[in-house]
Amino acid sequence: MMAITAAAVKELRERTGAGMMDCKKALAETNGDIEAAVDFLRAKGLAAAQKKSSRTAAEGLVGVAVDGTKGVAVEVNSETDFVAKNEQFQDFVRTVTGLALEHGETDMDALKGLDYPGGGTVEEKLTNNIATIGENQSLRRAKMVSVSQGVVVPYIHNAVAPMLGKIGVLVALQGDAPTDKMEELGRQLAMHIAAAFPLALTADDLDQEVLERERAVARDKAAESGKPDNIVEKMVEGAVKKFAKENALLSQLFVMDNKTPIADVVAAAAKEAGGSIELVDYVRYQLGEGIEKEESDFAAEVAAAAGN
Repeated sequence: MMAITAAAVKELRERTGAGMMDCKKALAETNGDIEAAVDFLRAKGLAAAQKKSSRTAAEGLVGVAVDGTKGVAVEVNSETDFVAKNEQFQDFVRTVTGLALEHGETDMDALKGLDYPGGGTVEEKLTNNIATIGENQSLRRAKMVSVSQGVVVPYIHNAVAPMLGKIGVLVALQGDAPTDKMEELGRQLAMHIAAAFPLALTADDLDQEVLERERAVARDKAAESGKPDNIVEKMVEGAVKKFAKENALLSQLFVMDNKTPIADVVAAAAKEAGGSIELVDYVRYQLGEGIEKEESDFAAEVAAAAGN
């Protein structure tokens, strides 16, 4: 039997987009013949992944997982919402989220290189899923939060399966208050975060580019008032402070009563629980946010396919 070289496997992967183990098997079955191996993979339906990789994937699922005082959120994208209901896809998201938590890994390249249960790597399993499910899919991002003492509370808004949905939230509470009290507060805060979409924990944590864009918009609006420059600048700074207050989690008004700042909600809960509680971090992942979706003309696609 002909020896299968790493170079041959690499070439076959680049030509077909199939996983490493599938390429090795194809080369073994065809005695190292690259062209025959391509045909072998095509016959198995595994060579289609590469063509699909150029299509926009903005649907999919967000998965969350928690183990004691640490938790992770992972977003995996697909092309259509139908795939989110696919058990194979759900199992992949759930498994990858668990692997990220187990290994403390949020770097995408490193996460793809982890061993996947049952054989191969995460990346190879993803490539196989693309071929068998028939849609482009991608591991987009992951974030982990942890505390030294306290709780990390997970929340999925409109879950399609346990710990899987379109909006995933993690709330990290540091402190020595009773665990049940902290978890109860964490769930309330998580629902607030899902609804209110804070951009950062505090005003100081807000992205400076975002603040500069708000400042520019406010300056344009204030300039139209015709007031003196010194008044315009005060109007601008007032508008930016208002934006920061409304978009920093700790200064947002609690959605449950629309009057109490989140920092005060946490302080009141700590007092009632008889212990310390500090909101130190959070994650809010909303599926597909920031991805530009391609607009398609379905009628034109059908006409093109028909040769018109």
